[in-house]
Amino acid sequence: MKISNKNLARHFDVIVIGSGLAGMALALNLADRQRVAIITKRGLMDGASDWAQGGIAAVLADDDSVEAHIRDTQIAGAGLCDEAATRFVVENGRAAIEWLIEQGVPFTRDADNGTGYHLTREGGHSQRRIIHATDATGHAVQTTLAEKVKNHANITLLEKHIAIDLITGKKLGLEDNACHGVYVLDKTSGKVKTFSAKNVVLASGGAGKVYLYTTNPDVATGDGVAMGWRAGCQVANMEFIQFHPTCLYHPHAKSFLITEAVRGEGGILVLRDGTRFMPDHDPRAELAPRDVVARAIDFEMKKRGLDCVYLDISHKPAAFLKEHFPTIYERCLDLGIDITRQPIPVVPAAHYSCGGIVTDRAARTDIANLYAIGEVACTGLHGANRLASNSLLECLVYAKAAAQDILGHPETPSIALPEWDESRVTDADEEIVISHNWDELRRFMWDYVGIVRTNKRLERAQHRIRLLTEEINEYYQNFRVSNDLIELRNLVQVADLIVRSAQSRHESRGLHFSRDYPQTDAVAKPTTLVP
Repeated sequence: MKISNKNLARHFDVIVIGSGLAGMALALNLADRQRVAIITKRGLMDGASDWAQGGIAAVLADDDSVEAHIRDTQIAGAGLCDEAATRFVVENGRAAIEWLIEQGVPFTRDADNGTGYHLTREGGHSQRRIIHATDATGHAVQTTLAEKVKNHANITLLEKHIAIDLITGKKLGLEDNACHGVYVLDKTSGKVKTFSAKNVVLASGGAGKVYLYTTNPDVATGDGVAMGWRAGCQVANMEFIQFHPTCLYHPHAKSFLITEAVRGEGGILVLRDGTRFMPDHDPRAELAPRDVVARAIDFEMKKRGLDCVYLDISHKPAAFLKEHFPTIYERCLDLGIDITRQPIPVVPAAHYSCGGIVTDRAARTDIANLYAIGEVACTGLHGANRLASNSLLECLVYAKAAAQDILGHPETPSIALPEWDESRVTDADEEIVISHNWDELRRFMWDYVGIVRTNKRLERAQHRIRLLTEEINEYYQNFRVSNDLIELRNLVQVADLIVRSAQSRHESRGLHFSRDYPQTDAVAKPTTLVP
C-alpha cells in the first residue's frame, strides 16, 4: 500500500513525540537530510528541560577525568549502572557540550579553570564539572535550540497535539511488528489525526505527575512509556523514582526547584531552630547523592512532624548569591523570602524517572523503527539513582546516536494507515470522573509508593490501580478522547509499572527503599518487565 497524495501532508521521514532537549537535539541532527515532525502537546518550550536549573555534567577541566565521572556515576547508581552505556555517555560528553556551544548556548564564563567556562559541583560529583548558564541552564539551552527548530524548513512543529497510541504492524495485522506511525489528537480542532513515518522517536519525558508533589511541569504524564509498553516494548527499573531533596515549600510556589548547586556552593540543611542534620545521616553531608539527602529529609520530617526543613546559604555574600542564583533569588524574593538573609523552606518532591523503555546504544527499542531518548528511555546510565546533571547529557548523546542510526538505515517503503475510528463512541457525560481519578491516583502514589515503601503500602496501591484501570478503560472505550483522558490513561499505566517493579525488587537499592527488605543484595540486577 502506498501513501496517497491526500495524506502526504501527514507523512514524514521521522516523527518525534516530545519537544524537550532530546527531541529538539534529534530533530536538528536530522533535519538537513530528512523531513521531521515534532509533536508536542502544549507549546515547544513546555517541558521539563526548560525547567532544568543546575547544568550539564561533562569532563571539561584539566584536573577531571572520564574515569572519575564514570566512577561517580556508578557510585550514585548503587552498582546498577550499565558499564558500557555509562562509558559511552561520559566519553561523548565533551563533544555534546561543544555542539551546544556551536549552536550558541550562552554558558556562564570563567577564565580560572582553563575551560573558559564556570564549572560548579553538585552532590555525588568528586570534581567541579557542571557547565551551566547561571541557574537557568535548561531555559538557555531550550531557547537557543527552539529558535533553530522554528526556523528550519525541514522541521514541522505541531503544537497542541497529543499522541494517543503508536501504530504498529501487529495492530495492522502485518507479519512484522515495526512502528509505522501514530494517532494524534489535535487539541484545537478536537479531531484525531493519523500520522505516518519511516521512524518514530519517543522523547516525551518523565512521569512526575503520577505523584502529588513533583518538580515536573504538568505535561510529565508518562505518555511515552505507556505508549511504548502498550505497543510491546520492554520496560526496566521503573521503581527508581528520584525525589529531588529540595523543592521550594510555599503555597504559591508550584513545582519550583531549588537546584543542587545551592548545596554545591555551601548551602546547609537545617531544622527550624537552625540545627544542622545531614552529618548525622551521611559523612558527605549536603553533598551526598540525592536519594540519601531526600531520605534524610523525609526521616526528619516524619520523626518531628514537620511540614518542611530549611536550606540555608545566607552565610554567603549577597553579591555572590545574586550572581550565581539570580532566578532562585528573584523567585524567593517574590514570595517574601530573602535568601541572602533567610533560609529557604524545602521539601522532597518527585523529580526524575531513572527507568523507562529499554533501549540499546543507538536508542533503538524492541520494535523496529521505534526509538526512545531522554527521560522516557532506560539506557542503563542512571542505574538505581541518577547522578546530578547527567540527564541533559544523556539527552544530547543519545539524540545524536539515534540520528546517526536513522540516517544509516536503508530507505523503507511507507504504507497507508487506517484512520482513527470514532463510529462507536459518544461525547463524555461526566468529565468530573477524570479529575477525581487523577487526584486519587496522585495521592495514593505519594502515600504508598513514595520515598520509603513497604509490601503493605504497595499492595494497597496496586489494589486501587486495578480499580482505576477498569474504570478508565471503560471510559476510554465509550467516549471520545480528550487530553485529560489520554494523560490519565497513561499515568495509571505508568503507576502500575512502578508498583509492579517495586514489588519485584526484594532489596533496598538507590532510590528504592523498602522497610521489608532493608538489605542490599550482593549482585545488582535490573528489573525488566515484558509486555
